[in-house]
Order: sequence, then C-alpha cells, then structure tokens
Amino acid sequence: MKLRALAAIVFSIAVSPLHAQQAAPTVLKMQSSWPAGSAAQDHFRMFGERLGKISGGQIKVEVMAAGQIVPAFEVLDAAHKKVIDGFHSIPYYWVNKSRAAVLFAGPPGGPFGMDHTDYLGWMWEGGGHALWIELYQQELKLNLMPFSAHPTSPQAFGWFKRPIKNLADFKSMKCRQTGINAEVFQRMGMSTVNMPGGEIVPAAQRGVIDCAEWVGGIEDLRLGLHNVYKYHYTPGMHENNTIGELTFNLDVWKSLSPLAQEQVRSALRDTFISWIARNQKENADALKEFREKHGVQVLRTPPDILVAYLKAWDDLAAEESARNPFFKKVMDSQRAWAAISVPAKRFMQPPYSFAANYYWPEKPAAGKAATK
Repeated sequence: MKLRALAAIVFSIAVSPLHAQQAAPTVLKMQSSWPAGSAAQDHFRMFGERLGKISGGQIKVEVMAAGQIVPAFEVLDAAHKKVIDGFHSIPYYWVNKSRAAVLFAGPPGGPFGMDHTDYLGWMWEGGGHALWIELYQQELKLNLMPFSAHPTSPQAFGWFKRPIKNLADFKSMKCRQTGINAEVFQRMGMSTVNMPGGEIVPAAQRGVIDCAEWVGGIEDLRLGLHNVYKYHYTPGMHENNTIGELTFNLDVWKSLSPLAQEQVRSALRDTFISWIARNQKENADALKEFREKHGVQVLRTPPDILVAYLKAWDDLAAEESARNPFFKKVMDSQRAWAAISVPAKRFMQPPYSFAANYYWPEKPAAGKAATK
C-alpha cells in the first residue's frame, strides 16, 4: 500500500505542471479600430477563433472593438506602450507619424497595378515585411511587430448626396476621407474630414459632410450609409488593393514561443483566405440589397475621376519620395516587384470581364445608368 501511495504522489507531481500549463493559456488583450458590427471586426473575431483552435486553446484573444479601451485611432500608441497587447487596424491611419505607413496597406493604384496576391507576394517574399518592421521599430522607434491581416478592397469610390458626372461635380463637397487619401482628394478639389467609421452616419445626418468613403458592399450596408445617401459610386482607385494589419507589442510577441508565433502566422493566413472568400459574396448581396430594397443608385465612377486620382497620387508620391528616403526605398521595392509580376499577370491571365461578359452580359439599362 505504501508503494502504491508513493507511486500516486510521484505521478501527481510529474503531471501537475502539464495540467497547470493547460489550465493557464496565454490571453492576448487586443483592440481594433472598427465598430463592433463591422465586417472587419468579423475578421478579427475569426482570427481569434482560428488561433484558439490551432493552438489547442493555449492562446486566447480578447477581441475588442474600437473604444472599448482606447479610441479607434489610438491603438498604435496603446500597443506600443503595452496598454493593450496588440491591435487590428490599418497602416494608413498612421500617416501623421510617417507617410510611408500607407505603403504597407496596399497603397493607391495597387500599387503599380498589383492585386492582393501580387502585393502579398511582395510583402511575404519580396522584402516588404522586413521594411515594415524597419518602419515601426527603427524609423518610428515603436515597440511593435506588424503583420498583414485582412483584405478590405477593392473599395467603392463612395456615397454622395447628389450625382457626380465628372471631377468638377465634387469640388464643392465636404467628404469623409482618411490618411493620405484625404490629401490626394484635396489635391483634386475635395474638402475632406477625418473621422472614425462609427461617426460617419451621424455626421451625414447632421449635414456635416456631403459625401463619405468607408469600404463598400457589406461594410457600408452594416454602417447604414444607404439611410443617408442614395448615390453610391464604385469602383475607386484609392483603395483597390488594401490590406489591414494585426500588430503586437514587441515584448508580447517575443514572449510567445516559436510554436505559438507560427500558430499566429498560420491563423492570419488561413483567416485571410476564409474571410475574403465569404466577403465577396456578402458584397454582392449588399449591392443587390442597396438597389432592390433601399432604392440606392449604384453607379460606375466616371473614368476621368479615376485617372485624375492616379495622377494626383503619383504626384504626391513623387514629392514624398524626393524628401523622404525611406518612403522612396519602399516605393522602389514595390515598383521592382510590380515591374515583373504585373505585366506577366496581364499577359497570362484573361481579363475578368472576358468570361464575365460572356456568361453575364450587362443589361443595356445598367450601362445607361452608369453613364448618368
């Protein structure tokens, strides 16, 4: 009996650390810049759930929406100071700290015509991630570790209180825009106001803004922009290839084991694919609902506006490159990657419209509406 009792004690001591470890998972307190009901917040929740499963419950993410700990635009500094363990947001929100930040969000024009896959190729295989780390940790002296997270594009041009036929039509309008895009639109004659997504509809209802850009599709439907504006234009070149970020406090990131770090990377990439596959159908359903249920006129953005935007962006980017060596360094890196991948894809891949028009030819009425 004594031997059995001793064996039981030894066994209990041997396995107790394992049980203690399993009973005390790593909990990451993270906040987004998004309203609780947004599709971007869905991605954040999906990531947290996926990471929990991949880690066998050993890593848990407290998924919080904008404002639960700090305001939407303060998550970067909060993570740096370890007020939160990390955040889910988008790099172009930090343009006031460095204009180069926008280049890590899939900047205007692609960049250089790149789509999501091309851009992630540059980020993952072409040195983009190393440059992003250099921006945060060396250029800005932030104690952060960033990762590409969720695709939020191609985004719509925006919502307007009246139709727009050309560039001159919105020159007298005041519109919600953010980051460096606001500067580009200002060069095109638009008056811009920066505000978080949750403030857009109340501002529109009060007449503070005449137009607004958020995301498009399901995001705009959930935000309720169709309740205040009835003219919706798409596409836009300002965010045709935008990707957000999930960023950790660097000390928190280093505290994770190599296995846990790989689990984070795997969860992010898995969630990227899962979310964008679902989101495309959600966006299509939203456009249908805008038209058929809410009486929204969903129209094509006049091409001259899109061309004017690209020209204004190119001018701004050239000016910034001339005075900011790091900005130029990143732009040159992206251009070199795009110079190979974009022309090759254009040659190898048929235009989306080729088979789309064969199977789903546009109705004449829709074509006429788009030119009004």
